[in-house]
Amino acid sequence: MAKVASFDLDHTKVRAPYVRLADLKYTPGGEVISKWDLRVGQPNREVIGTGAMHTFEHLLAMKMRDHLEGIVDVSPMGCRTGFYAVIIGQPAPEAVMEAFAGALADIVAHEGPVPAANPLECGNYRDHDLEEAKYWSRRVLEKGLHVQETILIEGR
Repeated sequence: MAKVASFDLDHTKVRAPYVRLADLKYTPGGEVISKWDLRVGQPNREVIGTGAMHTFEHLLAMKMRDHLEGIVDVSPMGCRTGFYAVIIGQPAPEAVMEAFAGALADIVAHEGPVPAANPLECGNYRDHDLEEAKYWSRRVLEKGLHVQETILIEGR
């Protein structure tokens, strides 16, 4: 069976909110692609509602690109505690952290409709919660982000 790097993370020892370099991949041409764990809630203790996760997905897809070049994708984690950002290159952890904080501040300041939350551009346009996404964004900014080192499950 294929090895999945995120399954080796000891989720009981990390402390959210944080950013963490989750994985590196190299293209056949030698370019690096980095995968970042953008953790909002404490694993196995907190969960973001589906509407807020969906709203985060729409807003982070745009706002992270405003703060950091090379963003390929920002996707929600199935556990609903954070997001993965896939980035061309390997930016410094502090740069990813600043971009994430900037995007969260943009979400707090967002007024008006959620971008692309309509039946033409979204597959579940009714399931959004901007107020909860703003709540989580404010919460992360108030607690403060840090760079989390990868803590492997013992013996792996």
